[in-house]
Amino acid sequence: MAGRITALRYQKHDDQRVNVYLDGEYAFALPALVAATLKNGQDLDDVQIAALKAENEEGQAYDRALRFLSFRPRSVAEVRHSLETHQIATDVADSVIQRLLAAGYLDDQAFAQFWVADRERFKPRAPVALRQELRLKGVPEDIIAEALGSLDSESSAYRAGAAYARRLSNLDQRTFRQKLGNHLLRRGFQHDVVWPVVDRLWRQQRDDTEGGESPDDDT
Repeated sequence: MAGRITALRYQKHDDQRVNVYLDGEYAFALPALVAATLKNGQDLDDVQIAALKAENEEGQAYDRALRFLSFRPRSVAEVRHSLETHQIATDVADSVIQRLLAAGYLDDQAFAQFWVADRERFKPRAPVALRQELRLKGVPEDIIAEALGSLDSESSAYRAGAAYARRLSNLDQRTFRQKLGNHLLRRGFQHDVVWPVVDRLWRQQRDDTEGGESPDDDT
């Protein structure tokens, strides 16, 4: 497939990519920065063409991975799976992941910390549930253990139950305990954590209700 470059043309819908023509025929596309090293009339042998195509393939895969990362932080395993889904060759995916790691765009430790903090802020779950979620994301066990090491199950359960408890304010104690307890159990909290938290929230709710009542006027 060796040939001579007869044209280098920017793509109509992407001025960061250049179409390369060899001997009057379209051959392949390249990132503009790579194409800038080429010139019309330059002869390319098979090895050079293969290297340029490989560089283009990796560049496209890298850009795809960056777009995937733009929505939220990802684990290494998530990025690898995304590349595999788009039929990126294993060696190309390996190279892309190494580049992302070196650039600081991928970091399983930072990802695990983000995941736990995000859950704690918006949807608290038990450590056992968070552990399973991070495992499904492909995060190594030692990193998971470190990310979960400082969690307080009772504190997480309290935050997970507080908002829901307010929605149950008109219920009797038995129904309140059943609904709130099941809510926390579904989030992975253990019984020895759930029921003390449920009772605490019940007492607080009763105290708030009683404290909000106007005192009788005896005069």
